Amino acid sequence: MLTQLKRLLYDESGQGMVEYGLILALIALVVIGALSLFGDKIAEVFNKLRSEVEAELDPTP
Repeated sequence: MLTQLKRLLYDESGQGMVEYGLILALIALVVIGALSLFGDKIAEVFNKLRSEVEAELDPTP
């Protein structure tokens, strides 16, 4: 029983997946932070592009 506990304590087989999960979580936090900071400006750019495309496609002069 004690040897099994020692083996579980020193087993590092799942360590890589945990590290990848932490990296993904950090990337997600950075993306969420960037979107919250620049979200309004990005929305303005897309709205401007949409209005320009709609004006270009509008058949009425």
